Amino acid sequence: MERGERLCEAARGGDAAAVRILIEEEEVDVTYFDGEGLTPLMYAAKHGHAGVVKILLDAGAPWNALSPSSLSAGDFAMDSGHQEAFDLLVNAGVQAELVLGTIARTVRKADSSDEDYLEDRVTFSEDKLMDSDRKAVMMAWEKPLMEAHAKAVCSGGGHILNVGFGMGLVDTAIQQYAPIRHTIIEAHPEVYDRMLRTGWGDKDNVKIIFGRWQDVLSRLESYDGIFFDTYGEYYEDLREFHQHLPALLKPGGIYSFFNGLCGDNAFFHVVYCQLVSLELGNLGYSTQFISLPVKDCLGGEVWEGVKQKYWQLDTYYLPVCQLSDDSE
Repeated sequence: MERGERLCEAARGGDAAAVRILIEEEEVDVTYFDGEGLTPLMYAAKHGHAGVVKILLDAGAPWNALSPSSLSAGDFAMDSGHQEAFDLLVNAGVQAELVLGTIARTVRKADSSDEDYLEDRVTFSEDKLMDSDRKAVMMAWEKPLMEAHAKAVCSGGGHILNVGFGMGLVDTAIQQYAPIRHTIIEAHPEVYDRMLRTGWGDKDNVKIIFGRWQDVLSRLESYDGIFFDTYGEYYEDLREFHQHLPALLKPGGIYSFFNGLCGDNAFFHVVYCQLVSLELGNLGYSTQFISLPVKDCLGGEVWEGVKQKYWQLDTYYLPVCQLSDDSE
């Protein structure tokens, strides 16, 4: 048995002493994949050997390596109900992402920049908004989620800001709460033109600002509720927006965003929920995640004609962010 196989076997059996010897004395590569495409860390996580998980992580085992079925060590721990191992892996993921950002940090569905998207043609249908590459910008199955987001950010009434109109799902829901003022930022020229053609510019309490949010910050005010949902931007763009929250969100106001972070992998999604909560916490905001089942929304022919599924999880975690009590 070669050394990598021996390390996998020791990790599978929870033999911490053997794992240490193989790593420290025999210098076995902790990134080793066996014939089944699994790593020692995956075996340790799958069988709940938290002590071995910690040894392997400390030795540099990649927390985000994927098996042939696109499962990470964290997915194995989560699926098997091994909480201690799972917590160790979540923490390792959050710390790694704070420093390195090793996951592809797409906030929503795109794998191209927002500049590419803004120059692209889009098509509207009854149930989806798509770019020219058949990637979904927004889809009708999101309507219950957008209604829940609107309820959250409109809970205090007043002046509401939405960044990213798309199909207008969240803005239609916001209007049902009759905010005093409703400001919408939209950057795509075709989406903007469609907003005007469908009467959004004629609503008494609506103010439309055309442009990228980064370019119109000087025209913004302070708001009682804010929702953020842009296409073609990455986690760094969301993080940058968060830096402006202290100036944009009134004390006592509610902030939320479309939580499409790693929507194709359950464990990576948990890591990013923790990451964004931590980073907002550093800005003085507390974040609560409300779980919403979405499995029933994704059946049938929902994805027909769409190039890739941007959401593959059964539960959506809706973020509700407020200034922490000790920050007020």
